[in-house]
Amino acid sequence: MEKKEADSNNKSILVIEDNKEIQDSLKMALEVEGYYVFTADNGKEGLDKLEKIPTPCMILLDLMMPVMNGWEFVDAISKDLMLSTIPVVVVSAFGDKKGTPKTDGYIQKPIDLDALLNTVTKHCG
Repeated sequence: MEKKEADSNNKSILVIEDNKEIQDSLKMALEVEGYYVFTADNGKEGLDKLEKIPTPCMILLDLMMPVMNGWEFVDAISKDLMLSTIPVVVVSAFGDKKGTPKTDGYIQKPIDLDALLNTVTKHCG
């Protein structure tokens, strides 16, 4: 499948989260706000999705996942000129921000809906 180009009205977000309950909650909260949400269960699946979907306005990324964790995902996209420009915000229960990869933001679990929506608005409008 050929990747579609993003347009100036891009309101799509990729959520990479292995916990289905959290993934579904994020998807529902963002769709209510008018965003189109793609989901992936781990970093590898997230990379595969990025080849097929329109370039998202941002990625919400868990850190602790099977197959490919958040650190490995950030490392992989940082090596790609196009993917490295997509804002990545970590959404994790990992309490120490110093141990997180270099990204465009951090939201602590449990997720504060206002903080989530403010962060998404900052990156996606």
